[in-house]
Amino acid sequence: MTASPSAPVVTAASAAVDVEAARRRSIAVISHPDAGKSTLTEALALHARAITEAGAVHGKAGRAGVVSDWLEMEQERGISITSAALQFTFHDVVINLVDTPGHADFSEDTYRVLTAVDAAIMLLDAAKGLEPQTLKLFAVCRRRGIPIIAFINKWDRPGREALELCDELEQIGLHPAPITWPIGEAGNFQGLLDCRTDEVIVYQRAPGGSHLATEEHLDLDEARRRSPIDVQDAVESSALLGAFDVDAFVAGTSCPLLFGAALSNIGVRQLLDVIGELAPAPSARPDVAGDPRAVAAPFSGFVFKMQAGMDRNHRDHVAFLRVCSGQFERGMIVTHAPSGRAFATKYALSVFGRDRETVEVAYPGDIVGLVNAGALAVGDTVYSPDGPSVQFPPMPIFAPEHFIAARVRDPGRSKQFRRGIAQLEQEGVVQVLVSDLRGNAAPILAAVGPLQFEVAAYRMEHEFNAVMRSERLALSLARLATPEDVAMLAGTHGVEIVRRTDGTTLALLTDVWRLRSLQRAHPTLVLAPLLADVP
Repeated sequence: MTASPSAPVVTAASAAVDVEAARRRSIAVISHPDAGKSTLTEALALHARAITEAGAVHGKAGRAGVVSDWLEMEQERGISITSAALQFTFHDVVINLVDTPGHADFSEDTYRVLTAVDAAIMLLDAAKGLEPQTLKLFAVCRRRGIPIIAFINKWDRPGREALELCDELEQIGLHPAPITWPIGEAGNFQGLLDCRTDEVIVYQRAPGGSHLATEEHLDLDEARRRSPIDVQDAVESSALLGAFDVDAFVAGTSCPLLFGAALSNIGVRQLLDVIGELAPAPSARPDVAGDPRAVAAPFSGFVFKMQAGMDRNHRDHVAFLRVCSGQFERGMIVTHAPSGRAFATKYALSVFGRDRETVEVAYPGDIVGLVNAGALAVGDTVYSPDGPSVQFPPMPIFAPEHFIAARVRDPGRSKQFRRGIAQLEQEGVVQVLVSDLRGNAAPILAAVGPLQFEVAAYRMEHEFNAVMRSERLALSLARLATPEDVAMLAGTHGVEIVRRTDGTTLALLTDVWRLRSLQRAHPTLVLAPLLADVP
């Protein structure tokens, strides 16, 4: 019997890719600032034996800093500024985990990461519940069809009632299905009920929290003898929410729900189990035309992040590539989709925070670091010339709300200044705009949040030795400008015409009231909003 001409040809190589892809889980950790993302990332790596001792965000109690917060500025401030990728294996499942910034000023980095993962851990603070930035990121996940696993953190501290937090999830259309449930109220954390096995786990916290907590597993009868009221309350409360439904999870209407305390490494192993058992493996990814590219198709991937300064000795920069299909092999020649040119992948790395090691092969779902890939930019697609060409959707370009005019303090460092600004733009730290009014020597830096400017200034000084002077501009709105718009707005007060490096012309305005005033004065004025794939 012969195969249909339209049926895909299954080879030993493509079958091997399918097997390896099925082992992969690509997942991001998202939340509001200070909910414990970096701490949870560290605890997950500790439980998977990828590290031997968990660090602390602020280096408390003599502990080292967390591996995912490796920038000096992150360590000084105790916040995540840039996303960090970590790969480790747990029970034969290869987990590609990305810790993302929670602060709204660094939303662009988080949104780009969400294009490169297949699921997300949504972290909630037991005392605060759903917070504004968490809701924004949840909306992005919903629009992208990214399934969510909910983890309520800090249950060892005083907080709200478990069912009250569940009600908040219900209100956003996400039904929580308990996998674990706390024994005892927040601040009186006595253990966890495993809702699937009716087993109760009690913990002995390791001193300082840098090592795994000791677990004791009890059957329900023994647990009831020790804490009859609290255990029975946990059993009855968790039963109110019903069992886990995998179809509802994949559809984005339900989420596995777990409780724990990441700083004490409590409840984290159960979260790892859920990632391995329930999080989706990589699947066919739609290209720019909406046609899915199967995971067993020839190699393809896209760049979702650029990062410099990871190696202090070499000052190189790394392109983070999400493998979408096929087998990546170090040294392979690929096609750079935007230019059609060949690109060599000689220096390919597996990245673990700042640490790195050479990677020889990678499969769909993996994240590969390509070193000194100067020809690549965020959003670029690369693919094997041995198969059909592909172009994945471009990264959204975000509408900035804050603007500064930047100059180098020492004119003798102008060359370093230009190189540094170009590097920051390539990484997506800031958007760089040029106006005829100010010229190339004083580019306008645009950002979603003002903290991005602090990061830019810090890196310009410490990485490029080009101290930056900045002037805050009284502008808060960017709109696309047609040639006709530009002609009408020439010489208009409160408007500055600028160009992005891709040639797009923008009009920067003081505020939306100025925009409305101009539209009344010029009825044919277009000034279309910048579209971005965000709420």
